[in-house]
Amino acid sequence: MSGFRRGVRLGVDVGKARVGVARCDPDGMLAVPVETVPRNEASVARITALANEYDAFEVLVGLPVSLSGGDTASTADARAFAGELATATGRPVRLVDERLSTVSAHAALRESGRSQRSSRRIVDQVAAVVLLQQAIDVEKGTGTPAGVLMSDPQEPA
Repeated sequence: MSGFRRGVRLGVDVGKARVGVARCDPDGMLAVPVETVPRNEASVARITALANEYDAFEVLVGLPVSLSGGDTASTADARAFAGELATATGRPVRLVDERLSTVSAHAALRESGRSQRSSRRIVDQVAAVVLLQQAIDVEKGTGTPAGVLMSDPQEPA
């Protein structure tokens, strides 16, 4: 586990209607769902409160890019949301490629026997778990944090 930075992290899956939030334990052993936050003017404040409650040292925000790696319609929205979180939380915010997190979340829920309809309320949390777990695995495997650190609230580094 050399190079792995110990501490709680939050994973955030930004959607147009909902924001999924997950967290991990300080040793990065397991990412677990926290809650689904309605996407509105109070979203950033709620996630900031969760970051404080869990004493997260870092927030990882999923960056929805196309399968080819280019920007999508949601990419700018996720970057803007991450910038707001960086400003509000005062914590480092990293943008991590979430290319298949929502697809993986739907597949995992299907495999567990849940219908698409019954999964709707938790799929965002599961997607946040997937992106957070992938980021932890990358850092543990390489010794380098996943994603791109936002150096300025408006622009990724």
